[in-house]
Order: sequence, then structure tokens, then C-alpha cells
Amino acid sequence: MRRFLPQAVGFIAALVVSLLLAQVHPFGNAGPYAANSAETQIANRSSIPPQVQAILAAKCAACHSMQTPIPPYGRFAPASWLIERDIIHGREAMNFDQWDIYTPVLRRTIAAKIERDAKAREMPPLQYRVVHWNARLTEAETETLTAWAHATARLDSGLSVQVAVEGNPLRGKQLFQRRCTGCHALTENREGPRLQGVFGRASGTAPEFVYSAALRQAHISWDETALDRWLTDPDLLIPGNEMDFLVPGPQDRRDLISFLRQASGK
Repeated sequence: MRRFLPQAVGFIAALVVSLLLAQVHPFGNAGPYAANSAETQIANRSSIPPQVQAILAAKCAACHSMQTPIPPYGRFAPASWLIERDIIHGREAMNFDQWDIYTPVLRRTIAAKIERDAKAREMPPLQYRVVHWNARLTEAETETLTAWAHATARLDSGLSVQVAVEGNPLRGKQLFQRRCTGCHALTENREGPRLQGVFGRASGTAPEFVYSAALRQAHISWDETALDRWLTDPDLLIPGNEMDFLVPGPQDRRDLISFLRQASGK
């Protein structure tokens, strides 16, 4: 018995130290011990449709709401630090408790990112799925999120500017910065290909970017007509492509295309 006493004392001391260190918040204080029910929060405060609420509450809200249930091991450092880091980063990316006060543009952008991540199996992230094996999205849930993202994208842009008949490249630049830079840049490849020079370029040919087979085989020249059809509904123009964002407003499309044409020197 005496032989095991030092080990027991050391184990208890380590637990106490771990509990005390959990009160330190190196990545910020996410307020984990004040958490209640993420599912109730989303359902009661959001205009998101009920079937989508249920998916987000079950699969996403642990890091993307103010109501984050903490598992028992999350009360000990360093696990508590890693959990708080993921929660804080998740809330910065999107917080469903704030959905109804987000601007329409931001709601569309977030919905499109949710759809992209769901289709790419990047949501929930791998480290979360390893611990919460039932958090993986099913095909039916991914389809529900996709339909919701497309419906959200068709809402009015909410931009209080005068609509012109011709494309306005200055407003197009504003739209590009607000709605496109999450995946695209003019001069470098990101999640999407660089867009400087896209006007007049053949589809699937931006250097050093890995395209889907659908885009490589489409052989489309990106002129005004093709870009307008693409931004209206990418899946309708090129089925099987990997772009999940669309621009429902005709004037928004004209302005974006005018900006891309100007950026391409056309």
C-alpha cells in the first residue's frame, strides 16, 4: 500500500495543478462554465429554418455560439486551453447567436462558406470529429445546408446604392471585397483561382491552380455572357464544379463583371 501512496499523491497533485491552470486563459476566456444549451439558443433566437437549426445546433454550435457545453475533460489544462482556442476562433468566424443582426451580405457569405465546408467534409473540423464521432454530417444534412445556402444567396443584397443599367466597376470592387475575397484574390490563388485576367480567359486555365474536372473540361471563354451565367448559378452552367457561391442580383453581377473586366485590362 505504501508503495502506491507516492503515485496517488502525485496523481492528485497533478489534477489539482491542472484544475488551477484551467483558470488561466492563454487564448482568451470563452466563458465555458457559463454555457447552457446551444440547441435552445439557436432555435429561440434565429431566423434560420428549423431543419437547418437542428443540424447547426447538433453539429456546429459547440464552437459557433455562446452556448458551448464543456465535457468533463475540458475542465483540465491543457485540454481546456485547446477547447477555448477552437471556441474563440469559431465564434470569430461565425456566431449563430448573432445571425439575426448580421448584415444580409455577411449572412450570405457565411451560408456559402458553410456549404463549401460541408461539401468538402471540412465541417465540423477533424479534431472535433475525432472526439465527437457523431458530429459528422450525413449526405442528407449536407443537401439541406446546400439548399439553405442557395436560398439565402437569393435574398436581396441590402446595399443602399443607386442601381445603374451599366456595370459600375467601383461598386463591383466593393462587392468583390465584401463577398469574394474569402475565396479569391486578384493576383494569387486561394481556395479559388486568381481573378486578374479572368475576363477573356478560358475556364480551368489559371496557372498553378488545381481545378475540378468539370471546369477543366468545360472549355468556356469567360466573357460577359459566360460570367453572368456563372455568377447566376454555377451548378446550372457547369454541373459538378466546386464553386458554391452565387450572385442573384442582376446589377450586382454587372458591377462585378465590370470590375473583373477592368482588372483584366479589357
